[in-house]
Amino acid sequence: MARLLPVDPRAPEREALEEAAAHLRLGQLVGMPTETFYGIAADALSGAAVGRVFALKGRPPELPLPVIVDSLEMLEGIAELPPVARRLAEEFWPGPLSLILAAKEIVPENLTGGTGKVAARVSSHPVAGGLAAALGGPITATSANLSGRPGLSSASEVERDLGHGLALILDGGRLVARTGSTLLDVTVSPPRLVRPGLVPEELIRQYLAKLHSA
Repeated sequence: MARLLPVDPRAPEREALEEAAAHLRLGQLVGMPTETFYGIAADALSGAAVGRVFALKGRPPELPLPVIVDSLEMLEGIAELPPVARRLAEEFWPGPLSLILAAKEIVPENLTGGTGKVAARVSSHPVAGGLAAALGGPITATSANLSGRPGLSSASEVERDLGHGLALILDGGRLVARTGSTLLDVTVSPPRLVRPGLVPEELIRQYLAKLHSA
């Protein structure tokens, strides 16, 4: 079973993040809090590790996994970044807006579900963002629940349901039950809402209209 490692959700201890990153470098999976639900972190550039996430969740292979990066610079290493995506990122990141982008060849095919696209965000949660920074690369950000089940809001729930497949769970306390990140496809023009979430669609539409009129 996974070990629960308490962390300060506002200022996570560097040692805890480095320990979690060390597990990721070995291809193992780590539970972590995000600004939405608890998530499963894996090295997003390791096809084998990504495969373990699919297997643990029982997730259909055609459904891509979202990722968390720590910066636009990290994102540019894995995806094509059109101007509108950069502007949206500058406006709404860090935060729960995931942008669907054309993936670069470095991204494993199983991460994209064979779509050639990757959904990414800079997380506003210090633990999730700090773990991507500690790894020095993108991490998977899919919710830590069995496929089709509700998202989980505490480390103990993650341990109960998925602890057998995780090396470590960063315990940042109970999260306020909420919806997931907003999913916006910016590979098409105009950008298309794929899934509503914490960032309201109307707020995004207002910002895009302001860009268009500028």
